[in-house]
Amino acid sequence: MHDVMPETLPQVERILDLLEREGVAPVTLLVVPGADWNREDIERLRGFQARGCELAGHGWVHRVDRISGVAHRLHSRLISRNVAEHLALDPVGIHRLIARCHAWFIDRDLSDPALYCPPAWAMGRIPRSRLASLPFRRYELFSGVLSAQTGRVHPIPLTGYEADTAFRTPVIRLWNHLNRRRATRRGWLRIGIHPHDLDLRLAEDLRRDLRSFRGHAGYCEVGAP
Repeated sequence: MHDVMPETLPQVERILDLLEREGVAPVTLLVVPGADWNREDIERLRGFQARGCELAGHGWVHRVDRISGVAHRLHSRLISRNVAEHLALDPVGIHRLIARCHAWFIDRDLSDPALYCPPAWAMGRIPRSRLASLPFRRYELFSGVLSAQTGRVHPIPLTGYEADTAFRTPVIRLWNHLNRRRATRRGWLRIGIHPHDLDLRLAEDLRRDLRSFRGHAGYCEVGAP
């Protein structure tokens, strides 16, 4: 589940309740550390951990103040809007952001996160060889899950449901259809949920997918022998 921030915690709770009713576990929560977290909010994260959720890093503030270059502008128009933080940074800036993200969990006595997902799955210009020097062990990309130590990407199809406009709805629905078909060949499917998805145009698609796939696994099992 993406975009876990203080302002989305009520929606996160609602979706977690749905996932529990559907028997979906484990669940990974992508946490945005640079949001305005207070002590009560951190306790709610600990409560999510107690319910069996894995916490993962998800950028720093999940927004950009400027669009950097043509590629970033195109990505922003088609996919990410103003959330792809990495695309506005050079490799050194990306490295520092990822390290700062991981340290935030440790400083607050939360579980050591193994997974990092850049906002909008956009890793940016950092060489993959540099990721091995950072504390996260796995990185979620648009194409799959990257092992930091081996540099290998494990391709895993992905579905999403953040259809908040009439244009996005058929595009995402087609994307999901194609990736469900890919999943029948590969054996894995990532179901990416955003906090407001139950109130958007593909809410019923999400509910059907949760009921359709009954075997579940955590990211730690990706690439395991």
